[in-house]
Order: sequence, then structure tokens, then C-alpha cells
Amino acid sequence: MKGVLVIIDGVGDRACRQLGGRTPLEVAKKPNLDYMAENGQTGYIYPINETIVPESDAAVLSLLGNDPKLSARGSLD
Repeated sequence: MKGVLVIIDGVGDRACRQLGGRTPLEVAKKPNLDYMAENGQTGYIYPINETIVPESDAAVLSLLGNDPKLSARGSLD
């Protein structure tokens, strides 16, 4: 089985008046993301622990297999 892991860290935004009360992601042309959302499978995971709400750097590092306690954001960048 092959798969693709798409990490869209930081994509959340707030609705704005200039876009008619929609978010930038809602108005963006994104055919590839739309296709994957319609045809892919989604799931929910706890990247570190279900009792911890990680910041984005720790979450992304753990998704990529690194121990967020031993790695720094610089290795991700």
C-alpha cells in the first residue's frame, strides 16, 4: 500500500470582510486538495499523546518520526 501524507500546517485562518465573510482557503483555487479530500481517506491521530496539545513544530516533527523532545525546529526548517 502506498500513501501520501499531506501536512497543511498553519492553513487555518479567520474569515475576513474583504472575502465576503469567507476564509482565504475557502476562496482559493485548490483543485488538488479538493480532489484528495473527495477521494482520499482521513483519520485522526494524536501526534504525541492524547493528553498533550502540541504546538505545530512538535506535532510536525513527531509526524515525521522525530522525537520532539530531542529535536529542534531548526531540523524541520
